[in-house]
Amino acid sequence: MPEHKKPRVLVVANQKGGVGKTTTAINLGTALAAVGQPTLLLDLDPQGNASTGLGISRAERTRTTYDVLMGDASLADSVMPTKIPGLSIVPSTVDLSGAELELIDVQRRNYRLKDALADFGGPYEYVLIDCPPSLTLLTVNAMCAADAVVVPLQCEFFALEGLTQLLKTIDLVRANLNPELEIQGIVLTMFDRRNNLSDQVAADVREHLGDKVYKTIIPRNVRISEAPSHGLPALVYDLKCPGSQAYIKLAGELIQRERTRMAA
Repeated sequence: MPEHKKPRVLVVANQKGGVGKTTTAINLGTALAAVGQPTLLLDLDPQGNASTGLGISRAERTRTTYDVLMGDASLADSVMPTKIPGLSIVPSTVDLSGAELELIDVQRRNYRLKDALADFGGPYEYVLIDCPPSLTLLTVNAMCAADAVVVPLQCEFFALEGLTQLLKTIDLVRANLNPELEIQGIVLTMFDRRNNLSDQVAADVREHLGDKVYKTIIPRNVRISEAPSHGLPALVYDLKCPGSQAYIKLAGELIQRERTRMAA
């Protein structure tokens, strides 16, 4: 059997809820798969919204990220196909909310996901990890396993304040647990053209973080909001809507950054 090269592991994280994190994980994964980059999505949020948003029913979630973290199942045995060609998922259930306490005395508790990925030989270019909206042991596991972080940032007043906390956490993880961790990019979400505040936040974030911020901005879009209730990514629900088109551009920009990094 040919040996698969190690996939690039990207964690989609922000400790603030409602910033478009799961929406970004689902649609970025779909867009990457659509342009020929096979992608695996790990749902590491006990709410399981990424699993629901990709049409995986509760009954189908027989092996989950909880089983992987607890060592009851391998990553390879837990992968499920989705309706999207080239996009697979390891789903989650509410069981995951207990993992924090159960892992407290376990050896290498911060590296459970990293260890599971080390044994994994799946045919993927990218692994995306959708985190809970809090800085818990689950998020730390994701950051220890990841090569880089993608940060969705809502264009609203408190955005920069929350981002500062997240950047401090990434620095701490880099200093103490995963020296290779870097920021792949910050993606501005829920941009409202009718709102001057959105423009101001975008300008402030770009002023502070420069090239770390993707050029692509995800607009506030009703079709993106409707898609999860149909168990579909926005790109499948309505490919032509502005939100879907923005996620396709974001995938292109992410791939270009990865190519530049490889060349360097």
